[in-house]
Amino acid sequence: MQECGKDPQVRRGEIDLLKEWLRSADAVVVGAGAGLSAAAGFAYGGERFKKYFSDFEQKYGFHDMYSGGFYPFSSLEEFWGYWSRMIYVNRYDQPAGKPYEDLLRLLSGKEYFVLTTNVDHRFQVAGFEKERLFYTQGDYGLFQCSLPCRQKTYDNEAAVREMLEKQKDGKIPPELVPRCPVCGRPMTTNLRADGAFVEDEGWHAAHARYQKFLKEHTKGKTLYLELGVGMNTPGIIKYPFWQRVYAEKESRYACLNLELAYAPEEIKDRSVCIAGDLGETLQKLL
Repeated sequence: MQECGKDPQVRRGEIDLLKEWLRSADAVVVGAGAGLSAAAGFAYGGERFKKYFSDFEQKYGFHDMYSGGFYPFSSLEEFWGYWSRMIYVNRYDQPAGKPYEDLLRLLSGKEYFVLTTNVDHRFQVAGFEKERLFYTQGDYGLFQCSLPCRQKTYDNEAAVREMLEKQKDGKIPPELVPRCPVCGRPMTTNLRADGAFVEDEGWHAAHARYQKFLKEHTKGKTLYLELGVGMNTPGIIKYPFWQRVYAEKESRYACLNLELAYAPEEIKDRSVCIAGDLGETLQKLL
Protein backbone atom coordinates (compact mmCIF):
# COMPACT_ATOMS: atom_id res chain seq x y z
CA MET A 1 0.00 0.00 0.00
CA GLN A 2 1.04 3.56 -0.69
CA GLU A 3 0.19 5.52 2.45
CA CYS A 4 0.34 9.30 2.77
CA GLY A 5 1.19 11.17 5.89
CA LYS A 6 0.39 14.72 6.91
CA ASP A 7 3.67 16.43 6.07
CA PRO A 8 2.71 19.92 4.77
CA GLN A 9 5.33 19.86 2.00
CA VAL A 10 4.14 16.49 0.75
CA ARG A 11 0.52 17.58 0.81
CA ARG A 12 1.27 20.77 -1.08
CA GLY A 13 2.80 18.84 -3.95
CA GLU A 14 -0.05 16.34 -4.00
CA ILE A 15 -2.66 19.10 -3.95
CA ASP A 16 -0.97 20.78 -6.92
CA LEU A 17 -0.95 17.46 -8.78
CA LEU A 18 -4.61 16.82 -7.97
CA LYS A 19 -5.48 20.31 -9.21
CA GLU A 20 -3.93 19.41 -12.55
CA TRP A 21 -5.74 16.07 -12.64
CA LEU A 22 -9.05 17.81 -11.97
CA ARG A 23 -8.34 20.38 -14.68
CA SER A 24 -7.45 17.79 -17.31
CA ALA A 25 -10.02 15.12 -16.37
CA ASP A 26 -12.49 14.04 -19.05
CA ALA A 27 -14.84 12.87 -16.27
CA VAL A 28 -14.87 12.71 -12.48
CA VAL A 29 -16.46 9.93 -10.46
CA VAL A 30 -16.88 11.05 -6.84
CA GLY A 31 -17.17 8.50 -4.07
CA ALA A 32 -18.25 10.18 -0.84
CA GLY A 33 -18.42 8.71 2.64
CA ALA A 34 -19.23 9.86 6.16
CA GLY A 35 -15.98 11.80 6.43
CA LEU A 36 -17.30 14.43 4.05
CA SER A 37 -20.31 15.17 6.26
CA ALA A 38 -18.09 15.11 9.36
CA ALA A 39 -15.86 17.73 7.72
CA ALA A 40 -19.00 19.81 7.14
CA GLY A 41 -19.71 19.75 10.88
CA PHE A 42 -22.29 16.96 10.93
CA ALA A 43 -20.46 14.69 13.36
CA TYR A 44 -22.39 11.88 15.06
CA GLY A 45 -20.53 12.14 18.36
CA GLY A 46 -18.98 14.70 20.67
CA GLU A 47 -20.60 18.02 21.40
CA ARG A 48 -23.09 17.75 18.57
CA PHE A 49 -24.42 14.50 20.00
CA LYS A 50 -24.66 15.98 23.49
CA LYS A 51 -26.44 19.05 22.13
CA TYR A 52 -29.31 17.02 20.69
CA PHE A 53 -29.29 13.72 22.58
CA SER A 54 -28.05 14.28 26.13
CA ASP A 55 -31.38 12.98 27.48
CA PHE A 56 -31.06 9.76 25.47
CA GLU A 57 -27.44 9.38 26.56
CA GLN A 58 -28.43 9.69 30.21
CA LYS A 59 -31.38 7.30 29.91
CA TYR A 60 -29.97 4.59 27.61
CA GLY A 61 -26.20 4.88 27.97
CA PHE A 62 -25.09 5.23 24.33
CA HIS A 63 -22.68 8.02 23.45
CA ASP A 64 -23.09 8.78 19.75
CA MET A 65 -25.88 8.89 17.17
CA TYR A 66 -24.63 5.87 15.26
CA SER A 67 -24.80 3.62 18.33
CA GLY A 68 -28.24 5.01 19.14
CA GLY A 69 -29.45 3.85 15.75
CA PHE A 70 -28.85 0.23 16.79
CA TYR A 71 -30.18 0.49 20.34
CA PRO A 72 -32.93 -2.09 21.12
CA PHE A 73 -35.64 0.30 22.27
CA SER A 74 -38.43 -1.48 24.11
CA SER A 75 -41.28 0.28 22.28
CA LEU A 76 -42.03 1.86 18.92
CA GLU A 77 -42.84 5.09 20.74
CA GLU A 78 -39.26 5.21 22.07
CA PHE A 79 -37.78 4.07 18.74
CA TRP A 80 -39.47 6.90 16.87
CA GLY A 81 -38.75 9.37 19.65
CA TYR A 82 -35.09 8.78 18.93
CA TRP A 83 -35.29 8.37 15.17
CA SER A 84 -37.51 11.39 14.51
CA ARG A 85 -34.92 13.55 16.23
CA MET A 86 -32.05 11.75 14.50
CA ILE A 87 -33.62 12.28 11.08
CA TYR A 88 -34.52 15.89 11.78
CA VAL A 89 -31.08 17.06 12.95
CA ASN A 90 -29.29 15.32 10.07
CA ARG A 91 -31.76 15.76 7.19
CA TYR A 92 -34.06 18.75 7.64
CA ASP A 93 -33.42 22.45 8.28
CA GLN A 94 -29.65 22.03 8.02
CA PRO A 95 -27.22 23.90 5.75
CA ALA A 96 -25.42 22.07 2.98
CA GLY A 97 -22.02 22.45 4.61
CA LYS A 98 -19.12 24.32 3.04
CA PRO A 99 -17.18 21.23 1.87
CA TYR A 100 -20.18 20.20 -0.24
CA GLU A 101 -20.48 23.67 -1.71
CA ASP A 102 -16.73 23.77 -2.43
CA LEU A 103 -16.89 20.37 -4.09
CA LEU A 104 -19.68 21.56 -6.38
CA ARG A 105 -17.54 24.53 -7.40
CA LEU A 106 -14.61 22.20 -8.14
CA LEU A 107 -16.80 20.11 -10.41
CA SER A 108 -18.34 23.07 -12.23
CA GLY A 109 -18.26 22.50 -15.98
CA LYS A 110 -17.12 18.90 -15.58
CA GLU A 111 -18.74 15.61 -16.52
CA TYR A 112 -19.24 14.07 -13.09
CA PHE A 113 -21.27 11.55 -11.13
CA VAL A 114 -21.50 11.04 -7.36
CA LEU A 115 -21.77 7.68 -5.63
CA THR A 116 -22.32 8.09 -1.89
CA THR A 117 -23.01 6.01 1.18
CA ASN A 118 -24.23 9.15 2.97
CA VAL A 119 -27.95 9.36 3.65
CA ASP A 120 -28.27 12.98 4.80
CA HIS A 121 -29.22 14.70 1.50
CA ARG A 122 -26.39 17.28 1.72
CA PHE A 123 -25.51 16.96 -1.97
CA GLN A 124 -28.93 18.10 -3.14
CA VAL A 125 -29.08 20.87 -0.55
CA ALA A 126 -25.73 22.11 -1.91
CA GLY A 127 -27.16 22.25 -5.43
CA PHE A 128 -25.91 19.05 -7.07
CA GLU A 129 -28.15 17.77 -9.83
CA LYS A 130 -30.31 14.88 -8.62
CA GLU A 131 -29.66 13.01 -11.87
CA ARG A 132 -25.93 12.90 -11.06
CA LEU A 133 -26.36 11.32 -7.61
CA PHE A 134 -26.70 7.75 -6.41
CA TYR A 135 -27.52 7.35 -2.71
CA THR A 136 -26.83 3.64 -2.56
CA GLN A 137 -27.51 3.18 1.18
CA GLY A 138 -30.85 4.99 1.41
CA ASP A 139 -32.16 8.36 2.57
CA TYR A 140 -33.11 9.72 5.99
CA GLY A 141 -36.02 11.42 4.26
CA LEU A 142 -37.81 8.17 3.39
CA PHE A 143 -39.87 5.57 5.25
CA GLN A 144 -40.47 2.00 4.09
CA CYS A 145 -42.56 -0.92 5.27
CA SER A 146 -40.63 -2.92 7.88
CA LEU A 147 -41.47 -6.26 6.21
CA PRO A 148 -41.35 -4.91 3.44
CA CYS A 149 -44.56 -5.78 1.61
CA ARG A 150 -43.72 -3.53 -1.36
CA GLN A 151 -40.54 -2.12 -2.94
CA LYS A 152 -41.84 1.36 -2.25
CA THR A 153 -40.71 4.30 -0.11
CA TYR A 154 -42.60 7.26 1.36
CA ASP A 155 -41.54 10.83 2.06
CA ASN A 156 -41.42 11.41 5.81
CA GLU A 157 -40.87 15.13 6.40
CA ALA A 158 -44.36 15.98 7.66
CA ALA A 159 -44.47 12.89 9.89
CA VAL A 160 -41.00 13.53 11.34
CA ARG A 161 -41.79 17.14 12.14
CA GLU A 162 -45.00 16.15 13.92
CA MET A 163 -43.19 13.44 15.92
CA LEU A 164 -40.55 15.95 16.94
CA GLU A 165 -43.13 18.53 17.98
CA LYS A 166 -45.28 16.14 20.02
CA GLN A 167 -42.74 13.83 21.64
CA LYS A 168 -42.38 13.89 25.40
CA ASP A 169 -39.64 12.30 27.52
CA GLY A 170 -38.13 10.84 24.35
CA LYS A 171 -41.34 9.12 23.25
CA ILE A 172 -43.90 9.95 20.59
CA PRO A 173 -47.68 9.46 21.08
CA PRO A 174 -48.80 5.94 20.01
CA GLU A 175 -51.05 7.34 17.28
CA LEU A 176 -48.02 8.87 15.53
CA VAL A 177 -46.22 5.54 15.03
CA PRO A 178 -46.02 5.34 11.21
CA ARG A 179 -47.79 2.37 9.62
CA CYS A 180 -47.52 0.96 6.12
CA PRO A 181 -50.52 2.20 4.12
CA VAL A 182 -50.71 -1.18 2.33
CA CYS A 183 -50.34 -3.85 5.03
CA GLY A 184 -50.56 -1.87 8.28
CA ARG A 185 -47.21 -3.05 9.67
CA PRO A 186 -44.94 -0.49 11.34
CA MET A 187 -42.83 1.58 9.01
CA THR A 188 -39.05 1.84 9.42
CA THR A 189 -36.25 3.96 8.03
CA ASN A 190 -35.11 3.44 4.44
CA LEU A 191 -31.51 2.72 5.44
CA ARG A 192 -29.54 -0.33 4.39
CA ALA A 193 -29.09 -2.37 7.56
CA ASP A 194 -30.23 -5.83 6.45
CA GLY A 195 -32.01 -7.68 3.67
CA ALA A 196 -35.23 -5.75 4.26
CA PHE A 197 -33.83 -2.58 2.68
CA VAL A 198 -36.13 -1.32 -0.07
CA GLU A 199 -34.59 -0.48 -3.43
CA ASP A 200 -37.46 1.43 -5.00
CA GLU A 201 -37.88 2.78 -8.54
CA GLY A 202 -35.85 5.88 -7.73
CA TRP A 203 -32.98 3.76 -6.38
CA HIS A 204 -32.91 1.59 -9.50
CA ALA A 205 -33.10 4.61 -11.81
CA ALA A 206 -30.12 6.22 -10.04
CA HIS A 207 -28.20 2.94 -10.17
CA ALA A 208 -28.83 2.67 -13.92
CA ARG A 209 -27.64 6.25 -14.49
CA TYR A 210 -24.46 5.53 -12.52
CA GLN A 211 -23.73 2.36 -14.48
CA LYS A 212 -24.35 4.21 -17.75
CA PHE A 213 -21.92 6.95 -16.72
CA LEU A 214 -19.23 4.41 -15.86
CA LYS A 215 -19.73 2.59 -19.16
CA GLU A 216 -19.43 5.84 -21.11
CA HIS A 217 -16.12 6.72 -19.44
CA THR A 218 -14.10 3.52 -19.49
CA LYS A 219 -11.58 5.27 -21.74
CA GLY A 220 -9.96 8.65 -21.31
CA LYS A 221 -8.75 10.53 -18.25
CA THR A 222 -11.36 9.61 -15.68
CA LEU A 223 -10.57 10.74 -12.13
CA TYR A 224 -11.94 8.57 -9.32
CA LEU A 225 -12.13 11.00 -6.40
CA GLU A 226 -12.69 9.31 -3.03
CA LEU A 227 -13.70 11.61 -0.17
CA GLY A 228 -13.95 10.58 3.48
CA VAL A 229 -14.54 6.88 2.83
CA GLY A 230 -13.70 4.51 5.69
CA MET A 231 -13.60 0.74 5.99
CA ASN A 232 -17.18 0.08 7.16
CA THR A 233 -18.34 -0.72 3.62
CA PRO A 234 -15.22 -0.66 1.38
CA GLY A 235 -16.92 -2.85 -1.20
CA ILE A 236 -19.22 0.00 -2.27
CA ILE A 237 -16.73 2.73 -3.17
CA LYS A 238 -13.11 2.04 -2.25
CA TYR A 239 -12.52 -1.42 -3.73
CA PRO A 240 -14.49 -0.79 -6.95
CA PHE A 241 -12.57 2.46 -7.49
CA TRP A 242 -9.24 0.62 -7.11
CA GLN A 243 -10.38 -2.07 -9.53
CA ARG A 244 -11.54 0.39 -12.16
CA VAL A 245 -8.35 2.45 -12.01
CA TYR A 246 -6.30 -0.74 -12.33
CA ALA A 247 -8.32 -1.80 -15.39
CA GLU A 248 -8.58 1.64 -17.05
CA LYS A 249 -5.00 2.60 -17.83
CA GLU A 250 -5.65 6.33 -18.42
CA SER A 251 -7.68 6.79 -15.25
CA ARG A 252 -6.45 8.19 -11.94
CA TYR A 253 -7.32 7.76 -8.28
CA ALA A 254 -7.37 10.32 -5.48
CA CYS A 255 -7.99 9.44 -1.84
CA LEU A 256 -8.73 12.27 0.59
CA ASN A 257 -9.25 11.31 4.21
CA LEU A 258 -8.75 12.83 7.65
CA GLU A 259 -6.40 10.22 9.07
CA LEU A 260 -5.49 7.48 6.65
CA ALA A 261 -5.23 7.94 2.90
CA TYR A 262 -3.73 5.13 0.85
CA ALA A 263 -3.74 3.28 -2.47
CA PRO A 264 -2.63 -0.18 -3.60
CA GLU A 265 0.89 -0.59 -5.01
CA GLU A 266 -0.60 -1.64 -8.36
CA ILE A 267 -2.00 1.85 -9.00
CA LYS A 268 0.31 4.04 -6.91
CA ASP A 269 1.84 5.69 -9.99
CA ARG A 270 -1.65 6.99 -10.88
CA SER A 271 -2.76 7.85 -7.33
CA VAL A 272 -2.74 10.87 -5.07
CA CYS A 273 -3.36 10.35 -1.36
CA ILE A 274 -3.91 13.31 0.94
CA ALA A 275 -4.38 12.84 4.68
CA GLY A 276 -5.82 15.83 6.49
CA ASP A 277 -8.94 17.88 7.06
CA LEU A 278 -11.21 17.39 4.04
CA GLY A 279 -12.68 20.87 4.24
CA GLU A 280 -9.25 22.48 4.21
CA THR A 281 -8.08 20.30 1.33
CA LEU A 282 -11.09 21.17 -0.82
CA GLN A 283 -10.51 24.87 -0.12
CA LYS A 284 -6.89 24.54 -1.24
CA LEU A 285 -7.98 22.76 -4.41
CA LEU A 286 -10.12 25.79 -5.22
